[in-house]
Amino acid sequence: MKLVTHYVFSTGLLTLLSSFFLSFYTAFFFSSVIAVLGNTLIDRLGHKEIQTRRGLIPVRTPLTHTLPRSVVWGFIPALGLSLLFYYAYHYLSEELLLLVLVSLLNGPSHMLLDAFTERGIYVKRNGKWRRVALAHFSYDNPLVNGLAILLGILMLFVAMHNHNYDYYYYHYYNYYS
Repeated sequence: MKLVTHYVFSTGLLTLLSSFFLSFYTAFFFSSVIAVLGNTLIDRLGHKEIQTRRGLIPVRTPLTHTLPRSVVWGFIPALGLSLLFYYAYHYLSEELLLLVLVSLLNGPSHMLLDAFTERGIYVKRNGKWRRVALAHFSYDNPLVNGLAILLGILMLFVAMHNHNYDYYYYHYYNYYS
C-alpha cells in the first residue's frame, strides 16, 4: 500500500481506539503524529531498492515487515514522544500513556495493509523467512488504496461521533427553548 494509505488507516484506527477514553481532538492529534512517525519509520527502514532490468524496484525486508518487529517499530515513536514530553514538562499525562499503549497497534495495522499487497509480509517458518499474502494486489492499486483510506476515514468519523455530542446538544436546546 502507499504510505498515505498507511497514514490515514493507522490514524483512523488509533483515534478510534483512544477516543473511548479521550476527547476526539486530543486523540486525533496524538494518533496522527504517532501514525505518521511510526509508518514512516517502518517503511523507510524496511524497504531497500534493487536494480533490475526494468530499473530500481523497492523490496521489503524482514527488518520491519514481520508482525513482532512491526509492533516494536510502531511503538518507538510513541515512546520517544512521551519521553520528549516528560523531559520538556516533567509530567506524563494519562492521555499520553494511553496513546503509548494504543500505539502498539500501529505496526500491526501496517502489516495488515501490507498483507494485501503482491508479496505480503514475512513470516519465519522452519528457520527461513517466507512471505505470506492475504491477497495479491499491486501496492499502488487505486481501488484497494481508496478502500483502505475510506475505511480509515470511516473510523475517524465513528471516533468523532463516539461521544454523541449532537444527541446531548439537541435535547439540551429543546429543553430550554
